[in-house]
Amino acid sequence: MEPSANSADLSPTKRALLALQQLQAKLDALEAAQQEPIAIVGMGCRFPGNVENPADFWQLLQAQQDAITEVPNDRWDLSKYYHPDPNHPGTMHSRLGGFLPHLLEFDAAFFRIAPREAASLDPQQRLLLEVSWEAVEHAGLAADRLVGSNTGVFVGICSIDYWQRLLNRHPSEIDAYLTTGNTHSLAAGRISYVFGFTGPSLALDTACSSSLVAVHTACQSLRQRECDLALAGGVNRILEPASSINFAKARMMSISGRCRSFDAAADGFVRAEGAGIVVLKRWRDAVRDGDRVWAVILGSAVNHDGRAGGLTVPNGSAQQALLRQALQQSRIQPAQVSYIETHGTGTPLGDPIEMNAIGAVLTDSRPQPLYLGAVKTNIGHTEAAAGIAGLIKTVLALQAEAIPANLHFQTPNPQIPWAELPVQVPTQLVPWPQGTMPRVAGISAFGFSGTNAHIIVADRPPESSNSVSPDSSRQSAELANPPYLLTLSARTEPALQQLVERYRQHLQTHSSISLAGLCYTANQGRAQFNHRLAILADSLPDLQQKLAQIGTGSLPSGVFQGRVTQPVLSLTDDTAFPDLPSLAQHYVAGACINWTARGHTVVLPTYPFQRQHYGIEPT
Repeated sequence: MEPSANSADLSPTKRALLALQQLQAKLDALEAAQQEPIAIVGMGCRFPGNVENPADFWQLLQAQQDAITEVPNDRWDLSKYYHPDPNHPGTMHSRLGGFLPHLLEFDAAFFRIAPREAASLDPQQRLLLEVSWEAVEHAGLAADRLVGSNTGVFVGICSIDYWQRLLNRHPSEIDAYLTTGNTHSLAAGRISYVFGFTGPSLALDTACSSSLVAVHTACQSLRQRECDLALAGGVNRILEPASSINFAKARMMSISGRCRSFDAAADGFVRAEGAGIVVLKRWRDAVRDGDRVWAVILGSAVNHDGRAGGLTVPNGSAQQALLRQALQQSRIQPAQVSYIETHGTGTPLGDPIEMNAIGAVLTDSRPQPLYLGAVKTNIGHTEAAAGIAGLIKTVLALQAEAIPANLHFQTPNPQIPWAELPVQVPTQLVPWPQGTMPRVAGISAFGFSGTNAHIIVADRPPESSNSVSPDSSRQSAELANPPYLLTLSARTEPALQQLVERYRQHLQTHSSISLAGLCYTANQGRAQFNHRLAILADSLPDLQQKLAQIGTGSLPSGVFQGRVTQPVLSLTDDTAFPDLPSLAQHYVAGACINWTARGHTVVLPTYPFQRQHYGIEPT
């Protein structure tokens, strides 16, 4: 109720009523803000199985791929540290894990990091920089336009392997970059510094729930208006044998070398590396800005086990409370949840506790079975990155309208009362089609710190009538009629040539992509560097042919190339130059184009990092 112009003439009773109504309106607005959905507008990830991006990840999940391999030679000497007897001192009983390539390789020059500093930089910080850049590009955002923005960074991280490796050297070898290169606070702070973000920047360590707690914290920060955009996720790298020996002695690690979540043969988890970042924005802001929205976070919760059966023992009561709190915050009824991406470590103790908590909270009055999954059966336990792996998997499943299979599920764990629970653990890809109501899923992560996290996501907010999708979330008009202008740029000439090849290959496998959307995304949604190409194309086949010709070293008609040596004034595409060839020539000469045409964002190749070796080898 708006205040009346003559409210002073109202009686005391009516003035009091008016004040109460105004106060109630403010409280309602505050409550709505605290429960506003958060849009996931971009993602980046690296996981075992040569997963370099979300599309790779979905291919791995859809193909039911097991990404577990033997420990690589660049980690430790298996002949020295492996022994089949878990009780054997100084060794581990597993030869297996989930690992990523490029352990000590990094494009230091791209991120403006000196070689000496790069050598002392934790591979986890390196990986976070790369994946954060890729997530921003996946969101269709130009990183150079985010400098100075109120963007927050929230990172889950717990491994200290590289720090241990550096400290194992003689004190005379300690340099000026040891602490800044390995302190966890810098894992987030360095991202904010490199990108020029000014919002909150936090590193969180709650063990295996770290990355999901980071996403929860990012959502809270967005709702409280502490930031307007957020990067959230986690990372894990395994370099040294000490933690694996420790986990082996604690009987946490699988003897069989596989995560067998909810199976009778479950015997522990398999350690794995990984990294994932999601780009988050308040739902209303994403709609206003025309962002592509992959899914929405309806709500989340974090709690602690309290004084349970032991410091690292899961607490079923706490897990039940966590689920109820997340449902309440999301304003979702249990029966509306159709899928749970479980923590699912595949331990004889943890699996029944988690399943019983799910059964107590989510299985009453359920018209359809509740599907359960565990990405650890594919890629292993990525520890600090486990929650973000489960979140990205679930978002991809929502988009693909299918729930991936669980691997290694053959004989249901007899300690779980399956007959009493309307749940299913799929062993094949299960259709998950859109309907009149939002599809809702939950993701759990539990840390042996006792900190638990649960996030509830959906394909759209409950009040939204249409499902969001990467192809339809932007409703603005397409670009003008042909010809189209595609701009590409990189920091170095080899990187530019590799980017051209990536685009050529991408078009081979995405023949139905919108050329207008492709040009819009590349022009508007990428940072601009000094080595530049501008390509005029009438059609996709025309663009493919020109990309192929560029790859052979020739510049066909309609292709312009240049290297920027000095800044050029900003120009507007539709006012400064009425014809595209003129605009293309000025772009490669260094013009900063203020693109005015509107379009929809599509998924395109990300920047090709030019990695070199920086680091200290194991002793």
